[in-house]
Amino acid sequence: MKKIYRLLIPVVLICLSIVTSKEARAGNEDRVGQAGAQELLMNPWARSSGWGGVNTANSRGLEASFNNIAGLAFTQKIEVVFAQTAWLKGSDINISTFGFSAKVGETGVIGLSIMALSAGDIQIRTVNQPDGGIGTFKPSFINIGISYAKTFSNSIYGGINLKVISESISNVSAQGIAIDAGIQYVTGPTDNIKFGISLKNVGPTLAFTGDGFSFSGTQNASTISHAVEERQADFELPSLINIGAAYDFNFNEEHRLTLAGNFTSNSFSKDQYTLGAEYGFMQYLMVRTAFTYEKGIFEKTSRTTALTGPSAGITIQAPLNKEKGSMFSIDYSYRATDVWQGCHTIGARINL
Repeated sequence: MKKIYRLLIPVVLICLSIVTSKEARAGNEDRVGQAGAQELLMNPWARSSGWGGVNTANSRGLEASFNNIAGLAFTQKIEVVFAQTAWLKGSDINISTFGFSAKVGETGVIGLSIMALSAGDIQIRTVNQPDGGIGTFKPSFINIGISYAKTFSNSIYGGINLKVISESISNVSAQGIAIDAGIQYVTGPTDNIKFGISLKNVGPTLAFTGDGFSFSGTQNASTISHAVEERQADFELPSLINIGAAYDFNFNEEHRLTLAGNFTSNSFSKDQYTLGAEYGFMQYLMVRTAFTYEKGIFEKTSRTTALTGPSAGITIQAPLNKEKGSMFSIDYSYRATDVWQGCHTIGARINL
């Protein structure tokens, strides 16, 4: 069995490398804005977002559903996580996230996550009343993830995540599905060397439909009014591939320093490179920071993202029951932005 696993790793890596090269050829910075469902690229979790998403190789528990679903396999028993994000603080964009995961059997873990994005109330404006004053509408963005991860050996972990995507206003909506998949490989004398690859947001195209695209009109010289519906073009999902590595420096039982790196190949935007570090004091305190680089990020005239690169976060954790190993933690993250007042996320986690 061990020989099979050893053969499985290079095969999977080669396959994903082929897919990565195809993704890299298919996507470039000239396609920015051509994909929809951009909320799939917003990390709603406090712990991993403070690390800039650099933890593709060492994401653990439910938060792995965003970076690399393979990390879900590290759930010990039951995990429940809540998070609230002020995205571009001051813009009235808020993200509420809830999820839980539970171990099933000896090696399997199932998970459920719900992400809801709200953009506040927006004035209804028409050609005849461009200044509004006739009411408001509220966009709704909801992503529901159903995931499964498995421990294949002491070194190999894999997982898959099925996401249901829903975007709507009062008279227009779009629904679709996407799939994430990933693997993690752990090695080293104390399991301190980690590698990970994940493929995200792969699925069929979506299109908006609804009464909002209908209007009354006449054809040719006819005076009879007909209901006419405009055709809408399909849009693709912002698929990407993450490739990451991490190394733990365990100085003793109390102090740990983890260095991590990640490469993201985006199909519809610039590729990104992230470096990060996390210091951990036992299981009670973790402080992390990272920087994400992409072409042109240092110049305001060439920057094509609101995020300017730096991110940081902190976790404070306390035991609930030492015998059972249950923990309660509070997580906070900050991401610097070019406009508004950054992105702030606070979360609460219970491990039972």
